[in-house]
Amino acid sequence: MIDEIKLMMQESMKAKQDFVSEAENIEKVVEKIVECFEKGNKILIFGNGGSAADAQHIAGEIVGRFKLERKGLPAIALTTDTSVLTAWTNDYEYDSVFSRQVEALAKSGDVLLGISTSGNSENVTKAFEKGKEIETFNISLTGKQGGKLKEISDLNINSSSEDTPRIQECHVLAYHIICELVEKKMFKLNSGGDL
Repeated sequence: MIDEIKLMMQESMKAKQDFVSEAENIEKVVEKIVECFEKGNKILIFGNGGSAADAQHIAGEIVGRFKLERKGLPAIALTTDTSVLTAWTNDYEYDSVFSRQVEALAKSGDVLLGISTSGNSENVTKAFEKGKEIETFNISLTGKQGGKLKEISDLNINSSSEDTPRIQECHVLAYHIICELVEKKMFKLNSGGDL
């Protein structure tokens, strides 16, 4: 079993080494999110399964804190409102659950952050389409070839791995970097530490 564990660790490191090519896109995402907050807008985050948990993690770090003691920033994980999720999907198809929330909560200038390891989650792509109508800025975290989501995003961060766990590990790395740098830029810090 130890060889299998080491192999998994090596695969994770390889996926992250390949993911270094996304550094410029991560920087652009940081700049766009900071611009969004500076203009008084918010970020709406969503995905399915593990990506739903990631959406909640990101929103928690942005609203609460990542490393710095600072004021809260406006972020909503669309995956957390069970009343909306169950009421809507009881009467309508699940594919429209995020687009309905985007319609209700988003305004022009907000950022949508959609997460899909395949890049083809229908409810995530429909939310981006609704966002385009509202004039949101749409950022995606994807894997493999990026799927449809990569094509319709304003900015895409893609892990080229074909293995879902490795893609998710790259996504965690990306959003941790994003959270840290957004804090630093918003609160004018050049290094870590508490305010």
